[in-house]
Amino acid sequence: MSLSLSLSLALLLLASSQASHFTGTVITFHPKNRTANGDVMVVLRYKLNFRLRGSDSWTCYRGNCGSQRSLTLNDVSRESGNDWFQKEGIMTRQVPYGAPFQLTLEGGNWINNMQNGIERWRAVTLVDLRNRSDTRQANASPQTTILPVVRVPFNCQRDFNLLAFDPDGDEVRCRNGSSSLNECNPCTPPSVLSLSPSCTLSFSSNSSGDTGPHAVQLVMEDFPRQNISLTQSNGSQTTITTNNAFSKIPVQFVLQVDPAVPSCTEGLYLPTFLPPTPANRARLDSMVNQTLYITIRAAANLSRISELLFSGPHNVIQTSSGPGQFTLSWTPSQSENGESHPICFVVQAVLNSTKYQSEMRCVIVNVGIVVLRLTARLSSVLPLSEEYIRSTVLQQLENELVNKGLPPGTNLTLLRKV
Repeated sequence: MSLSLSLSLALLLLASSQASHFTGTVITFHPKNRTANGDVMVVLRYKLNFRLRGSDSWTCYRGNCGSQRSLTLNDVSRESGNDWFQKEGIMTRQVPYGAPFQLTLEGGNWINNMQNGIERWRAVTLVDLRNRSDTRQANASPQTTILPVVRVPFNCQRDFNLLAFDPDGDEVRCRNGSSSLNECNPCTPPSVLSLSPSCTLSFSSNSSGDTGPHAVQLVMEDFPRQNISLTQSNGSQTTITTNNAFSKIPVQFVLQVDPAVPSCTEGLYLPTFLPPTPANRARLDSMVNQTLYITIRAAANLSRISELLFSGPHNVIQTSSGPGQFTLSWTPSQSENGESHPICFVVQAVLNSTKYQSEMRCVIVNVGIVVLRLTARLSSVLPLSEEYIRSTVLQQLENELVNKGLPPGTNLTLLRKV
């Protein structure tokens, strides 16, 4: 009897580990301080998305990944009916000399019946913390997040304009994951989606055969706008061009293609956003220990708005004051000072158990970052290069601003207008 019970328990654990419940991931990172010996501390934040409550961990793939100093895993949000859960992991690592390294997340399996034949999951991120010659700081990754599942009826065209914000002012590009680079397993993109380098996914379908879940496995990268040099704390240096990515982060989620809707006009079955809902890709500012409130309003005349679904920091609080009236509130802590945090959301409605989602909107929240728009006229006998302005003129302005009362560590970045 004891043997039978042990065998049953082993089979149950095996079945659990092979469960088909993964719905995607995304990871970003912010460099923090340098240690006395030249190591770089970096905070990596990642989302884990599952249909059932699950967990997984990122492991070292290539390079010297340093040592993990801390790791916490917290619930972020879930869809009513427990259709999916999202967790946020916050990992701190100490990396020798800021040298590049890669982490990977892999296992099995994605949720069942993927239309593009994806089963096991695999995601890879590249972290490069070498000191940049333009900002004189370590590189930060593009900032984005995503809902575990986004929905669209097969007879409606829709653009998903993904959040693609870079704290260093770099150019952000998106592409489909590559099997040759082992970025996914396999990497077959959904045939119903086309992807632009500017990170817009365009959905179009004319066939009810496309209904069902599709695994979306993207890679988001940041590129310098001019040739720059990267220097490790041990003195080794290299130059990268505008064709070399600093870092890469995976953006993986499920696109759920639903049966046809009687009308694709927003505000009827599909919810539409109303003022004062922030525009997609809006930038919001918040200070440490001060609560930021994001007001979201939506309407749908022929369906019933049921809930707001969001992805963001784990301690974002959601409240509702009536149908289609929601508020997201977040109080950043000192540990998040100087960072940029993404929040994405959709409003979901139902009619006779059929679910309809609004467009997805995303905002970026800058914590404790004072944005100054300065116009200066420079006179010089000799031409001033952009590199000289970045390395010398900006440093002099920073010193003067600190003398005038801004906190030490104030950093100015010369950004191109895009």
